[in-house]
Amino acid sequence: MTEPVLSVEQMRAAERAAMENGLSEWDLMQRAGAGAAKWVWRIAAGRPVTVLCGPGNNGGDGYVIAETLCARGGTVTVVAPVEPGSETARRARSAYAGQVDNTLPSASGDVLVDCLFGYGLSRKVEGEFARLLELAYASHSTSIAIDVPSGVRADIGEWLGASYKFDHTLALGAWKRAHFLMPARADMGIARLVPIGLDLTDDTERASRRPHLDAPAPDSHKYTRGLVAVVAGEMPGAPLLSSVAAMHAGAGYVKLMSEHSHPDAPAELVIDDQTLDEALGDERISAALIGPGLGRGSEARDRLQAAVASGHPLVLDADALHLLDPTMLAGADASRIVVTPHEGELAKLCEIFDVVADNKRGRAIGLRDATGLTVLAKGPDTILAPAEGGAIYFPRGSSWLSVAGSGDVLAGVIAARLAVTGHPVRAAEEAVWLHQEASHLAGAAFTAGQLADAVQRALASFL
Repeated sequence: MTEPVLSVEQMRAAERAAMENGLSEWDLMQRAGAGAAKWVWRIAAGRPVTVLCGPGNNGGDGYVIAETLCARGGTVTVVAPVEPGSETARRARSAYAGQVDNTLPSASGDVLVDCLFGYGLSRKVEGEFARLLELAYASHSTSIAIDVPSGVRADIGEWLGASYKFDHTLALGAWKRAHFLMPARADMGIARLVPIGLDLTDDTERASRRPHLDAPAPDSHKYTRGLVAVVAGEMPGAPLLSSVAAMHAGAGYVKLMSEHSHPDAPAELVIDDQTLDEALGDERISAALIGPGLGRGSEARDRLQAAVASGHPLVLDADALHLLDPTMLAGADASRIVVTPHEGELAKLCEIFDVVADNKRGRAIGLRDATGLTVLAKGPDTILAPAEGGAIYFPRGSSWLSVAGSGDVLAGVIAARLAVTGHPVRAAEEAVWLHQEASHLAGAAFTAGQLADAVQRALASFL
């Protein structure tokens, strides 16, 4: 079962559809508030709770949370600087039997629940709301945001004004884009989904779920498991890292196409020093990778052109992303190519292909739409834009991945999974999970080489 990631308008449409099918707005608020209250109860673990309620339906959810906690015997303080503005929120306020304070009492609780503003916020939090949020955040040891933290623009994951680091975020009904996009995602702590019974049939944009990988078939041999060709260039180290990662990620055979001497290469890695055209002419190749250590000169451009023209399923990374241009893609089947840009490379590609967008998601999808490529926009908020459309979002990975060479390892893993599966989107999605799992297994302060070696143990955990 997939978990859709919705825009603000899609979420509103899903709620309208639920009401057209017989649920009232009050029913939805009761479900949201009661579901969130279960998590608040667990997190609070008997500690006093302060609920900040705004004027809209997010504030209405807060009143339901407060009433549910009180019914369980919890100690709750509700603070609402203004009266509810919507009919359903007013009903929730009336149903709450406790006292409502206009300002934060001097003796505050231990756990803060932020219900000031929900997913539809489009302007900066200012005035008394901003002062209340600042004071409440500073005076509580644990903070919980309901749906999204107040001040976050849900469609692009940006803060509108001051930012706060929450310990937990409870997404109501469906994931929103901000639950996966930086910089807001870094401030949401542990994010959990609270279902409220919406019929979410559109999963064009979805959260990636941990995959299950299959062991090789009983009659497998090295070629049926997938032959990966890693095309080297000016610098020998990066493609070697990619090759080792590919060897550990399930490919049956890895060739490093290089004119360099590689005395430190593992014995199992085949070094192919034929001319590149000859080497790429091997019809048994299941997937090729070019970019790590390629260089950016004329020879590197020629090698990239040869790789694209070969027609093999292809992963383009690193230097290849600075050399790729529309003329190279002319006549190529772009749907068989995965590009793996980080933020700077993504900006460069958007410049080359005339894509204009003001956020990472927009740039990734715009590049996909302009080229037909499968775009894996990597980083702390990795986004996959499949060639066939939509977007896939991933849980935040380990911050220890911010080390030189980790992208070369990821590229090698993608190439291996592309050789195994034959499907660019599936390969990229599986590779992100393997890469993240390897980072956990490698421990703190690992090198890219240690990360590549950990890919084997990561793969075993997905079987």
